[in-house]
Amino acid sequence: MSRNRYLSGNFAPVTQETTAYDLPVTGRIPGHLDGRYLRIGPNPLGVEDPAVHQWTLGAGMVHGVRIRDGRAEWYRNRWVRNGAVADHLGEPRRGTPVDERLDISPNVQVAGLAGRTYALTEGGIRPYELTYELDTVGPCELGLTPQGYSANAHSVFDPHSGELHSLAFRYGTDLAQHVVMDARGAVRAVHDVVVPGNPYMHDFALTERFVLLYDTPMVFSAAHLPTGIPFTWDAERPARVGVMAREGGPVRWFELSPHLVGHTLNAYEHGPHRLVVDVVRHPEGMDLRRLGASRPTLDRWTIDLAAGTVKEERLDDRTQEFPRVNGRHAGRPYRYGYAAVVELYAPPTGPGDDRPDEGFSNALLKHDLERGTVEAHEFGRDAAVSEGVFVAAEAPGAEDDGYVMAYVHDPERGASDLVVLSAQDFTGEPLARVHLPARVPLGLHGNWVAGAE
Repeated sequence: MSRNRYLSGNFAPVTQETTAYDLPVTGRIPGHLDGRYLRIGPNPLGVEDPAVHQWTLGAGMVHGVRIRDGRAEWYRNRWVRNGAVADHLGEPRRGTPVDERLDISPNVQVAGLAGRTYALTEGGIRPYELTYELDTVGPCELGLTPQGYSANAHSVFDPHSGELHSLAFRYGTDLAQHVVMDARGAVRAVHDVVVPGNPYMHDFALTERFVLLYDTPMVFSAAHLPTGIPFTWDAERPARVGVMAREGGPVRWFELSPHLVGHTLNAYEHGPHRLVVDVVRHPEGMDLRRLGASRPTLDRWTIDLAAGTVKEERLDDRTQEFPRVNGRHAGRPYRYGYAAVVELYAPPTGPGDDRPDEGFSNALLKHDLERGTVEAHEFGRDAAVSEGVFVAAEAPGAEDDGYVMAYVHDPERGASDLVVLSAQDFTGEPLARVHLPARVPLGLHGNWVAGAE
């Protein structure tokens, strides 16, 4: 039986929940930072057959560090307790799920809104609310619509309007919904979008006036349900980007070369008739069951609404994912973007591994899109870096005035550090390394959530 790389190395799940206080720090944490650095990812329990295990299906586990007054007050990791997780841990279930078929532990995103903490996923599965200390409250109604849709993992907060936007889809249906919530999470508007063929609409983009929708050849397939990942590549289906007014209405579609959008870096309006969309693009034929075989790149689309055309261009050939931007510039013109070179998209390791020391799943990238340059902060061959999150400095200043935070595996300790980089001195020594007592497996998404309980 071949080894499942997503159950070993830096992907291997941790088996215990840990709480630690007054964490040791090398360097100095910026004194004004007050909040939690949170990240979630799959952390499976009770894998029956490692050979067929799909990494993205593991129960969600949240990892968090509480920072205040230059100190790292605590670290916690907690499973998101749905019924199956509670059963495995020998704990009582906390109420009855709204739909037993969708009793799935969210594992894609963790975010804060209006003083509450949420774990989110996609495909019609409810968000779960967590306490400030990351314990599970249970399924909640964030973004819930009369049709049973709810906030999706890649909901987008608009700091200019205070709205939270979500594009919700459900497995096996042709209807997606653009859900608009106010600053406290109450649903303000719902716009139906009919997309025949049920494409995998993992992400979307937002500008000042428009919502941008990704319709790709990756589509729902009931035949693939037994494999755990119910999506397959339809070579006959074109890739398209749709443009819809934020207030709803008809969608105008523009055809693209075949691809799957991993995630959006940012999108903005360039004059009255042009839209610029920067995305991480997975190549034609991408297989969600073989994530490590993909080589995603950073691409740009320039949509000319007047001419009805799209210009596609490559911004960076380097394999990368999990793009992030200064949130103050979300949906607006911007200069800097950040991404991770992650092991998720590296070939399997082994005795004959001849990859170069630099650039393998151990770097964070800073893109200067105005100058067309890229800086890389390398952490060393045997390190493993997760998504980097931009945290703006205390007072609004230059676009890159702030920090990039990420969990990075320290092979010498066999545990992880929370690394804080200066975004303006990106290749310099980290401002701080918070030494965690445990390993944080490579996972998915997270956020800096400012403020005390």
